[in-house]
Amino acid sequence: HFALSPPGASKAQPRRHRAHTLHFHHLNTFPNMAAQMISAQATFAAVAPVVSRRNAKVSAKCAAFTKGTNALKKAVIQPKRVVKSLAVAPRAEGEPLDFAGKGLNDLIAESKDQRLQHLEEQAMGALKLAVEGFSDPVFPNALIAGDCVITHLLHRLGYLSNGKCKVMVVDTFHLFPETMEFLKEVEKAYDFKAEVFQAKDCKDKSEYDAKHGADLWKVNVEEYDRICKVEPFQRGLAETGCNVMLNGRTRWQGMERAYIDLYESAPILGGLAKVNPLAYWSLEDTFDYIAKYKILHHPLHAKGYPSIGDAKDTIPIPEDGSTSFVDFKFEGDVKPWLDYASERKGRFVGLVNKDGSKKSECGIHVAGAEKTFDRDLWAESSAVKEIGSREEMLALKEGGEKAVVVVYAPWCQFCQAMEDEYETLAAKLSAEGVTVAKFRGDEDKAFVQENFNTETYPTINVVGGGAAVKYDSEDRVAEAMAAFATATMA
Repeated sequence: HFALSPPGASKAQPRRHRAHTLHFHHLNTFPNMAAQMISAQATFAAVAPVVSRRNAKVSAKCAAFTKGTNALKKAVIQPKRVVKSLAVAPRAEGEPLDFAGKGLNDLIAESKDQRLQHLEEQAMGALKLAVEGFSDPVFPNALIAGDCVITHLLHRLGYLSNGKCKVMVVDTFHLFPETMEFLKEVEKAYDFKAEVFQAKDCKDKSEYDAKHGADLWKVNVEEYDRICKVEPFQRGLAETGCNVMLNGRTRWQGMERAYIDLYESAPILGGLAKVNPLAYWSLEDTFDYIAKYKILHHPLHAKGYPSIGDAKDTIPIPEDGSTSFVDFKFEGDVKPWLDYASERKGRFVGLVNKDGSKKSECGIHVAGAEKTFDRDLWAESSAVKEIGSREEMLALKEGGEKAVVVVYAPWCQFCQAMEDEYETLAAKLSAEGVTVAKFRGDEDKAFVQENFNTETYPTINVVGGGAAVKYDSEDRVAEAMAAFATATMA
């Protein structure tokens, strides 16, 4: 009985009672003890008659133990009596879970609302700090879900209608038609006018196609980004006088952005001040907030697009459009949208960087993206003559003297690769009185296509007498190019 007595039990207490007390005190803590005590009872019951003949005092102890363990056996065999007195009865199947009088769904909704309230206060505080603390805050608005939340918050703070915060939009000429139409709707609803920036010296898509080519994004995506996104973006910030930029990037959008903070020094324009009011929001937070306040949002969310960029490389997620956000609520499985780093899975589809990795940033927020090449090819000291205008090119073509001219793009790897050989060619032919020239064709694509046989870079022609004869070989060593030129001019 010494082994069965609970720690701290009084020695004055009857030993039978001490054994009984141990059972109820330790029943939940030592589940195997009940079985051990019942087994011990059986042993004592078997030996008790023998012991009692020898020692009546020992027999009395065995009887007391047997009586105590009978109570234990009864409790084990009928556990309901113990559960009823010591534990909360289990829920019946299908019975709603209850937390101190509150249902599970009510508690989840309440906790989400508390989180949104905190995130809202944090975001509005950041916006107030930016707009009130700087003279020229600018919000580049891409009209994605997070940007729609920021637009709503700026409106609530009165910063749009009073003009304290300017809004700029970059039209890449490759956006979905719905995007610019949605901008008009947002401008009307929130009483402001955005400043729209596009590729330099291009008033519309047709001018852009003529100047740079409709397929520039296929030929060199970094150069496309520079012309259609990075340069207009940085020009917009400069022309609006921006000294603090508001931005909708969040940590939830992926590893490239996983460590951004509410306040940053941007890696562009000499360390421009940047505020990311939604830095700590998840995409679920964003759509919960849109639903709570019935905020205007891009119509393509209803067609399966979690994020919206250029139409040429943006797809629904999943691709069958089975997940969508319609009438301020989700339809379908939300996981493909709301899982970490899933917001932008449908962006930059099929695009790769120079190193072969999947493209995930357009360059707007990347240091150095405004430069896609280190320098121009065939510098001023070169024997290669620079042709700077259409008129000069046409005069060279129509002239009586034969000449060699390369149509090139300084960012093109094939043009870069032939730089030394073309320089050697120029030195050789110029010594013979033949002009060897260059013309930058990536800034006037339609013109070189029409007049100088150019579809890709580099394109080499022998011109003169009103004709342009193309060098069709990809053998761009000086000897081969010189042989072609000599034969064509003969």
